[in-house]
Amino acid sequence: MSYFGIGLHVLVAIYFAIHAVRTNQGMYWLFILFVFPLLGSVVYLFAIYLPSLRHSHGARVATQAISQFVDPNRALREARADFDRAPTVQHRMRLGDALLAAGNPREALEHFQAAANGPFATDPALLLGLARSQFALGDYPSADATLSNLFSVNPQARNQGEPALLYARTLAALNAPGTRAAFEQALTCAGDVAPRCLFADWLATQPDSADHQRAGSLYAEIVQDAKHWPRHAREHNREWLERSQAALASGVGRS
Repeated sequence: MSYFGIGLHVLVAIYFAIHAVRTNQGMYWLFILFVFPLLGSVVYLFAIYLPSLRHSHGARVATQAISQFVDPNRALREARADFDRAPTVQHRMRLGDALLAAGNPREALEHFQAAANGPFATDPALLLGLARSQFALGDYPSADATLSNLFSVNPQARNQGEPALLYARTLAALNAPGTRAAFEQALTCAGDVAPRCLFADWLATQPDSADHQRAGSLYAEIVQDAKHWPRHAREHNREWLERSQAALASGVGRS
């Protein structure tokens, strides 16, 4: 066991030494890593290696996940403190977003409604937050009206992933004409696989067998694409992948 431990320390030190050479760190790190492989590796990890990952996408996702696990209420606590200290519209909107993320759409709605009564009533971010809150509370007619207002003051929002998908989901919840076209639009500006999965969910509820076939194809695309996702993409899209796998297992899309 002791031999394995010594070997592992040396392997870690070699890994960090390679990193030091490739990133042009001082040559003294090689001396530290090989003379004191265990202590040197620990110091290098915190002094050089982790900071070098700070700006990578994977590191940001991991940091956010760890922060959420260790202190899940931090963002909400900080947003509430900022609003209590300075109740500006920006702080109110930030608090509303934090409340939505924390699963409290009712209080979020109160803040977005209060902000919508002022000079920022047509602010696109405010209108999107208001619509998200209304949708989360099941007030789909109000969400539809708010999104229509958003698209009126900011037509570009129709080509943005989040509002486009929210609009499609709202029309689907209302069983309204235009749902199919709204989902197709959401697919064209998607930043992840959520629109594909949600569109497939809607197609699977339609009476036409062709829609069931398309739903199965969309689910299958997600499962196939997932084989090539990096780890952070797999974590980000875990819910949609699992839903797609479950739908395929249930027979959706089979002739």
